[in-house]
This record gives sequence, structure tokens and C-alpha cells, in this order.
Amino acid sequence: IWKKIKATYDENLKNKRPQLIFQNYDVISKFLVSVLETDVDRVIVNSKNTYETVLEYLKKMGVSTLDEQGDNNLPAVAIGGFTNGISPLEMAGAYASIANDGVYTKPIFFTKVVDSSGNTVLTANQEKTRVISEQNAYLTRSIVSEPTKSGGTATYCAISGMDVAAKTGTTNESKDRWLCGFTPYYTGVTWYGYDKNESINYNGKKNPAGILWANIMSNVHSSLKNAKFNKPAGAVKVTVCAETGRKANTGCPNTYD
Repeated sequence: IWKKIKATYDENLKNKRPQLIFQNYDVISKFLVSVLETDVDRVIVNSKNTYETVLEYLKKMGVSTLDEQGDNNLPAVAIGGFTNGISPLEMAGAYASIANDGVYTKPIFFTKVVDSSGNTVLTANQEKTRVISEQNAYLTRSIVSEPTKSGGTATYCAISGMDVAAKTGTTNESKDRWLCGFTPYYTGVTWYGYDKNESINYNGKKNPAGILWANIMSNVHSSLKNAKFNKPAGAVKVTVCAETGRKANTGCPNTYD
């Protein structure tokens, strides 16, 4: 996973295999870049299995709008390009599984129903499914928390004293704007757009979906105690060499945790 990547495509290469040339990249994990540079054939061969795995996890996270044929496009699906789109409710349910240590909980609109005498006549029975491990959920939370930090695309979503994860989203021609995020308390998703797919003109200002999210979530958390995301046993922090993407040794001049 990386950001600020520039790539070129040489169509004259043997067998029409794309050559990826990365420049000026700010990498979260340089290991993935080295895989693409040195083992493109294996990545392409395994893309079908990768696609099927992606769909499997999306279904486990409650996404019901997948089109087995129309969504058979891994690069598009990888950045949320679904044939039939996705509802903010299902998006929130999927993100909540990351916030809830890898457990998907089916969204509901009530916690209980009581009669005129105060007796409980109906209680919520939410389905819960383990989707990913606690460790993978922790790593994903760590990655999705980066946009809220200095230099990120969602710094305005930060909440003082609270761990926050937030991901912005934009479709072609700015016809859809998203902000999906969560804290240790709540998961929230906002979508901003038109029913008939018109471009959104926000005059170069901040993501309007993000502004909505930030205003709502800051208000919701105003009276809550400071909180941090859980760090499960088995999640180990190491120092990585920025030059190789591997565990740093004493000879690496540029490292990060």
C-alpha cells in the first residue's frame, strides 16, 4: 500500500507486459513496491485468486451489491469501483469490522423495544462474524489512521484525545465524495453527491463528506473520555529500513517504526 506513486506504461514491451516505474513515492510498505518491480508475472498469475479472495472478504463484511461478472476487475474493485456501488450503511458495517477487532456486526436501527409499561418486548439480535484476525484489524487501523495525521488527506477529522481512523474517497469527475472512519467508540460514513451522478463543485475546498463527518463526530465525542485503539497480543512493533522495506539493522541510515 502506498501513496504518491507515479507509474509509466510501456506498451512495446515483450508480450505486452506492463513495466511499472515508480518515482517519488512515499511508501507505507516499500516491500510491496519491490514485489511489483521484481515479480510482476507472479502478481498477474495470482490476480484471479486475489480477486476471489477480495470478494470473499467483502461478502463477509456485509457487502451485498457485488456483481460476480461485472466486478471481475481487480484494480477497480481494489479502490471501491463496484458495478452497483455500495450503500453508506454497508460501508459503515464493513469499516466497523475493522474497528471491532475484525468482527463484523450486522447493522441495526434499534437496541430494544419497550411497551407503554416499560417492559422490553423486543431486543436486538445482531449477527456477529469473525472476518479477520485481531492482529490484521490492528494493522489496518494503523494504516487508516495515517490520513488524520500531519500531511494526511483527512487531518480535519482528528479529534483531540481520541484515536481516529478516516479514509477519503472520490469517484471520477468528483461525482461522489466519501469519508469513512471510526474511533474506539463509533464508526461513521458520510456520502456526498447527487442522485443523477452530477459532478460536485466545492471550489477546491475540503471534501464536503469529510466536513460533515468531522462536524458530526466531533460533536458526538465531545463528552466522551479519551480513548485509544486496542493493541492485541501478537502485534509487534519493529524498526524498518526505509531503503529496503525490511527490518532495519545498524547500517540503515533511514528508518521508521
